[in-house]
Amino acid sequence: MDHIYQHFRQEERHFIDQASEWKESVMNSYAPKLTDFLDPREQEMVKAVVGSSTDVCLQFSGENMERKRALLYPDYFVPSHEDFQLSLLEIGYPSKFVSIEHRQVLGALMSLGLKRSKFGDLLFSGDRIQLVAAKETESFLLMNLTEIGRAKVSLSALDWSERILHVDEMLEKTATVSSLRLDAVAASVYNISRQKIGALVQTGYVKVNFRVIEQPSFECREGDTLSVRGHGRSKILSIDGRTKKDKWKISYGIQK
Repeated sequence: MDHIYQHFRQEERHFIDQASEWKESVMNSYAPKLTDFLDPREQEMVKAVVGSSTDVCLQFSGENMERKRALLYPDYFVPSHEDFQLSLLEIGYPSKFVSIEHRQVLGALMSLGLKRSKFGDLLFSGDRIQLVAAKETESFLLMNLTEIGRAKVSLSALDWSERILHVDEMLEKTATVSSLRLDAVAASVYNISRQKIGALVQTGYVKVNFRVIEQPSFECREGDTLSVRGHGRSKILSIDGRTKKDKWKISYGIQK
């Protein structure tokens, strides 16, 4: 496993070990293994674990989706959409009188006791809101998700073909930073003072690769996805070396 570990951070080894167990399970049982929803970083780690194995194949659910379920399966198996066990739910609410934000939907779902890994993307288009969830949670959600914020809501199950298509657009920019510390990079990317970013980091409002990081000194790497609550998401596209003044040149994309 050392050859895989070296490409990821120390704190990510637990997930790599878990993905390795999934792979071994498929090899030993000769049967497919379906995971919960994985964020993009976890998907990357599963890909690394499965690698170019001829014994275990890998496929992810849903094109143009951020959070996906992974299906690991033996070479004889031919996966179909149904094997991913996805539920598409539309959230009905009095849109003429109230508005519902992403964070409110997320909060309502978590308040029901659901793990984040049991539901995928939240899709917005105008007044329409859809939720992608694990099929095994569909009945529970239809019965229990009745309120978001102060708005009464109702859910209805839809066919997958009715899914709202949404693609995040990134505006590419460049910057020079004094170091690759999280507080230095985020301050430059979001045009916020380093002191304020440091406070946001320490209060748990900043994530790197979808994980809360509370150390301002955390070192950013190429490919990292950053998000700051209330300020959106960005991604470090490349680290382009040092300037003559010994600063780091970076290229990044920021969500429009």
